[in-house]
Amino acid sequence: MTQEILFYVFSFLTLLSGILVVANPVSRNPVTSAMFLVLTILFMAGLFVLLHAFFLAAVQILVYAGAVIVLFLFVIMLLDLKEEETRRVRKIGAGIGILAVASVFGLMARTIGTIPPTASSGASRPTLEGLTAPLGNALFKQYLLPFEILSILLLVAMVGVILLSKKDLR
Repeated sequence: MTQEILFYVFSFLTLLSGILVVANPVSRNPVTSAMFLVLTILFMAGLFVLLHAFFLAAVQILVYAGAVIVLFLFVIMLLDLKEEETRRVRKIGAGIGILAVASVFGLMARTIGTIPPTASSGASRPTLEGLTAPLGNALFKQYLLPFEILSILLLVAMVGVILLSKKDLR
């Protein structure tokens, strides 16, 4: 019972802080959005702990809340972003956004509606493994090429941002 309550609390807080990353009603400063992203990542780590995936929770905090957010803040400070001006909401863009959100919710409802009743009865639950060996084997054997491509892509993006933000010293 306690796990169910914690699941709903962490889920609500994850969704709320994720919405605050985008909406950011506190201020228009991008640093505030990055801090809400840190909260989102921490609450997601709490969900991993509830699934007994302690290694993934630790990696989530160390890699994303630590390294990636520091990289985001470094880029924000390097680019010297000021508070964004309030833009007018275009009716066409708002309509397309609402249509996209409605279609995603429609797909989710249709998918949930097509789940067979035997799957939701809980008769055969999947076993959860919190071991790091299967994760390491899958990451470095089955998904080695995508992992390396992603790391090179992140490196190129970081170098590109640094070169684009470099001021002309003439």
